[in-house]
Parts: sequence; structure tokens; C-alpha cells
Amino acid sequence: MKMVKILIIDDDDSTRDTLTTYLKELNFDTYSADCGKKGIALVKKINPDLVISDINMPDISGLEVLKAVKEIDELIQVIIITAYDDMDSTISAMQMGAYDYLEKPVDIKRLKLSIKRSLDNRQLSQKLVSYIPKPLSDADINKTIVGKTPVMREIFKKIGQASATRVTVLVQGESGTGKELIAKIIHSSGITKEHPFIAINCTALPENLLESELFGHDKGAFTDAVRDKRGKFELAGEGTVFLDEISEMSFNLQAKLLRVLQEHEFERVGGEVVIPFKARVIAATNSDMQNLVQQGKFREDLYYRLSVLTIFAPALRERRNDIEMLVRHFLQKINTNLHKNVRKIPNEVLKMLIDHEWRGNVRELENTLMQAVVLSKGDVLEKENVLLRKNQTALIDKQADGSVPTLAEVEKNYINRILESVNWDLNSASKILGVSKATVYRKIEVYGLKQF
Repeated sequence: MKMVKILIIDDDDSTRDTLTTYLKELNFDTYSADCGKKGIALVKKINPDLVISDINMPDISGLEVLKAVKEIDELIQVIIITAYDDMDSTISAMQMGAYDYLEKPVDIKRLKLSIKRSLDNRQLSQKLVSYIPKPLSDADINKTIVGKTPVMREIFKKIGQASATRVTVLVQGESGTGKELIAKIIHSSGITKEHPFIAINCTALPENLLESELFGHDKGAFTDAVRDKRGKFELAGEGTVFLDEISEMSFNLQAKLLRVLQEHEFERVGGEVVIPFKARVIAATNSDMQNLVQQGKFREDLYYRLSVLTIFAPALRERRNDIEMLVRHFLQKINTNLHKNVRKIPNEVLKMLIDHEWRGNVRELENTLMQAVVLSKGDVLEKENVLLRKNQTALIDKQADGSVPTLAEVEKNYINRILESVNWDLNSASKILGVSKATVYRKIEVYGLKQF
């Protein structure tokens, strides 16, 4: 059986000798160099499985060694060690592809664990073939609906029918099923593609502001109307107006929207000039519209106007055969956006993704994969980095007395775990947590979190 080759690069004789002795005792084929340039030459000669390099050396830095090693062979694992632990070099090392970053004096137990995991990562990567093809182009990255199941084929047919005319479309489906993406594809696939796509969330604004946002207003129409303003209906021209969460629109605005759809014209708030309406309306909701109509919570006449053509976006759990294709697509997209190279997935990880319930649907799948890619230290999507909802719950420890922790304690523990998993890279932590960097800073201060 081929012995694993480990190269130690460190200008400190004591550190180099100690690590060499320890690694030989673990039956590794061990080599050493006392400076960065000699180390790089040895890498080219022996092609090691793992390089353990100091960061501060007299000729070139460990970061330069890391860069050179990855250019020689991307699969060679690199662990950086340093006596001067600082944030900038830690972040740089992880960004450049280091598997781990350890401070001196080296904790032998942690080093042993890091060596094992890095070599496992290398071995797994060597066994797996690339799961996805080349990165997506910018033009394709957000303009593709992925699926091959019968229900998705029916959606593709309806998109084809809708895109050839300005027919009004109602898209229904749970949150995260891709309703806005369907609307964008309808818009960009047919006669409206050369015109604006204007989206507005009906829950984002109170009624008076939403009315102004949709129809625009004339100067003096209300207290803050200091100038004329064109609304979304006017700005859309001959394009598409996408009304998300249409079920939340007030009855007053429902009546006004109905008139626009019937008469193909409107007036700005406080205005008297009639403006022609030429755009197509696509509405979306995660509610059962027929049920809302029966309950008297939505106008029946407007419902029929909106649902000239209805598309039902299925929940992800209803089309599990599409999950593998979606994983491939999202990895392409995420790698392109984040400049990463995670292209290989073990079968057990793929099965785990296919079997998950995905209550947040396609959006949850994409966010989960993004977290995993950010946390990945190589080209393999490792199981430990796939933080499914049920696994995220498991990250939370019970209190010493067995009681359930408070919401604040749950949040504190979870944020701390995420920060530790990304070596306190706040940019990565903010992406995983789905909040701004400023929010991460504030939570660190509120909970008194510290990096050790």
C-alpha cells in the first residue's frame, strides 16, 4: 500500500524536527524543508499528499507557498501553521484554499484531526468524478428553470403559451418554489423580452404607499408628494408587471387593479390625465386563491381576470426526481458567483439531499448548497458542511440541567458555531446566516462572542 507523503516547511529547526518525529511515528512518509523555495522544489519532485507550512519564513511566506502548491496540484492539501495568529492572514489562507490554519505551539490532537480530515478530503476527491460541467455564463445564471418531471414539462408548455401573448397569468405555489423565476422566464421568452420587467411585493408597503408605487402620483397629491412620480404600471411600458403576494392586496386596491385590467388605463394618485396601460400582469401567491374567494377575502371578479392562465409551481418534495438536476445547476451557479470549485458530491450526500423534506422548497435547497460551498475546503461537497434544517437543530446543545434553551441561547450557540466553522470570516458567516455583516457584528457584541 502506498504510504502517504507529508512535507513540512518551516525555518524553525525545533518545530520541523518535532513534527517530523511525530508524523513518522504515525507511519507517514515524511519530508522537510527549512524555507519556502526549497519546499516548493520538493513539492515538484515528490508530489506530496499534504504540505504543512509555516507562514512567516525568511525567503517567501507560507501564503506564497500555498499559492504555488495549488498551482502545481490543486488536490495537494495544505495546512498553515503560525506563531503570529492574525485575522488577515487567516482569511487570506482560507480564501486561497488552505485546509486549516493552526497556531503555534501546535496542538497535537488538533493537528492529527486536521491531517486525517484533509487526507480524507483528498482521497474522496480523487475517487469522485466531477459532478457538474463548466461554470454557467452570466446570461444563463438566473434564467433557467430546472426540471424533467412531468409536472415541470407541463409548466414549460404553459410558459410557451403565455409568452407568445400578453395574457394575464396567475402563478400559485408554496414559498420558495420559484414563482418569480417562472414570471421572469415568461417575460424573457416571448414578445415582452425587449421591454422592462417590473416586480413589486404587495406585502412590502402599506396600502397608500403601494397605490402610489403602482400608479404613481402627481405633485401635491399628498403631504410628501413634492414632485410628480411615475408608477410601476407606467414604467413597465409594454413589458411585464409582476405582482408578488397578490393575495395580500387590500380590497380598495383590488378594485383599482380590476379597473386597470378591464379598461387598460389608469390615473396617477391625485392626477386627472388618463394613462394607457400596455403591459402584461403576472401575479403570484402562496395562498389558495379559490379558497380566499370563497371566504370573501379576495374579489372573485379580479381572481378570474388574473387567472386567465394559471400555473401551479409544485413543492420540491413533489418532484424529487428533479433534485439531482437542481443540485448540479445550483452548484454551477454558486461556483460562478462565489468563484469556488466545488464539483464533486459523494453518493451519500446526494442521497441525503434527495431524501430531505425541503419545506422551504427550491430556495432552501439553493441556500443549503451555498452554505456548504462556502464551508467547503476543497472540490468536494462534504457531508459535515451540508447543514440541513434537522441537522441545524442538532447543533443546539441542551442546558446542563436538561432544560430546553431559550431562543436567545439557541441563536447565540448557532451563530457561534457558524463563526467557528468559517474561522471567524465575517463575510462568509453573513452569507451562511443570511444577514448583513453589520448584523453579525451586532450579534457578536450582544452575545459577547469571542474568537479563541
